[in-house]
Amino acid sequence: MDYWKKEYEGERNEAGERHGHGKARLPNGDIYEGNYEHGKRHGQGIYKFKNGARYIGEYVRNQKHGQGTFIYPDGSRYEGEWADDLRHGHGVYYYINNDTYTGEWFAHQRHGQGTYFYAETGSKYVGTWVNGQQEGAAELIHLNHRYQGKFLNKNPVGPGKYVFDIGCEQHGEYRLTDVERGEEEEEEETLITVIPKWKATKITELALWTPTLPQEQPAADRPGQEEAPGAEGGGEMVEEVQPLTDVSEGELESTRPGDEEGDASREDREEFQYDSLDQGNISFEEEEGRQSELLE
Repeated sequence: MDYWKKEYEGERNEAGERHGHGKARLPNGDIYEGNYEHGKRHGQGIYKFKNGARYIGEYVRNQKHGQGTFIYPDGSRYEGEWADDLRHGHGVYYYINNDTYTGEWFAHQRHGQGTYFYAETGSKYVGTWVNGQQEGAAELIHLNHRYQGKFLNKNPVGPGKYVFDIGCEQHGEYRLTDVERGEEEEEEETLITVIPKWKATKITELALWTPTLPQEQPAADRPGQEEAPGAEGGGEMVEEVQPLTDVSEGELESTRPGDEEGDASREDREEFQYDSLDQGNISFEEEEGRQSELLE
């Protein structure tokens, strides 16, 4: 009897089960304080892990279910809906590098419509996610321009356009290109990296920008209109975000480390650049320096 008094303090039902409000110290050192129903965590409660993580929210039959906040050992946290012990529904994840994801979750992964904000650059991805990856129709918004199109495996693919705050749009498409390793490695198995390259097709005015043009200058008398973006357009900013580790938990008296990565690591960064006037194919790396000069 002394053992049970030490491990659990709280209410019980007539059958001797934990029922009502109580506090328990689990064999692995974790501590739970909150509501019980027929021996299981059920209702509002606080679960503290011995590694420093903690969950504050709703339980249903020993599983996180409903609204809850999970604070991970590294300081990142998730606030939102849970189902069967998994992030599921709508929620916000605050990463340790100050990035945030706000949107839909499915089975512990970003899935559906969501917005990822990159704290380092001020850019944000607004659109569709599939199994934790940027995939589908979306908009990548930067400080002075934005890209609208479709994404696959974090990269833009197919037709799209860059919209610049100076009042123009550059239309084109991203084509996947195979890039092989150098000659010194040809004797071994050749590794091929697929990267998207932007091919511009045309530059047009923004519909909302046209009324602000001088009335005395008709459209037919502006032969240099196509050259403006090359002089003032901004380059695509490189998303360079520290990789993250999201330590998940085993709620049933154990702690299982898991991975919930930040959206972009330094090795796997989104580096799609736009080609201001050159209609040829330009890779991310070739264009990065040139677009930085255009912004200055």
